[in-house]
Amino acid sequence: MTAFRIAIVAALALTTGGAMAETLKVGIAAEPYPPFTVPDVSGNWSGFEIDFANAICAKMGDTCEITPTSWDGIIPALTSKKIDMIVASMSITEDRMKTIDFSDPYYNTPAVLVGAKDAPDYTGPDQLKGKILGVQTATTHQSYADKHFAGIADIKVYQTQDEANQDLASGRIDYVQADILPMTDYVNTETGKACCRIVGQVEADKAILGNGVGVGLRKGDTALKDKVNKAIADIRADGTYKTINDKYFTFDVFGE
Repeated sequence: MTAFRIAIVAALALTTGGAMAETLKVGIAAEPYPPFTVPDVSGNWSGFEIDFANAICAKMGDTCEITPTSWDGIIPALTSKKIDMIVASMSITEDRMKTIDFSDPYYNTPAVLVGAKDAPDYTGPDQLKGKILGVQTATTHQSYADKHFAGIADIKVYQTQDEANQDLASGRIDYVQADILPMTDYVNTETGKACCRIVGQVEADKAILGNGVGVGLRKGDTALKDKVNKAIADIRADGTYKTINDKYFTFDVFGE
């Protein structure tokens, strides 16, 4: 290597804090999940988590390559190195931590039940007796429903949240359980306003619902985990996170 080429390599290293920039494949769920991930007609993605992923990659001096992946295959895609990290509203749970690692939380919101406009406020599991409850497959909400509502409600599992919402709107099911943010977005759509409302939050169960949402990372990838955690702290400190937050929400989605 010539002295000139060595100098160029050294200069590039300095611009990235002593390490060469990487292109990181960021796994998101292939299904739309507004306001977190939303595709346009050309297949370009936008939303809170797209902006968040790009912001932390910029802080790390790396480039994000958004990689849509089916939700039920997103952890296998990570462990098989088809993607480098998951930014897909994945709750940090003990069960998932047996397979993958997580960054520090980057948002934390409760789970809610959504029913018909004339449905009563939620007061407890007995209210779902004889009702049909829709949940998305391979989510913490399915796990929660299986533990707390099995034998009470008829639990119907969907591949996507959109499918569950459609059946709720058409009256084919009585309730859905999901995160408050996308469901707030849904009940404010034209369809959602006509059919449905949030009837209440489910009781806390951190063992299932987790301790917030984190970036999913491969076991043992401590260097990337440290970089991601520092990037999250940095965008919180410099106001970048607040700018992204305020673009999509009227409150601090970071939570407690």
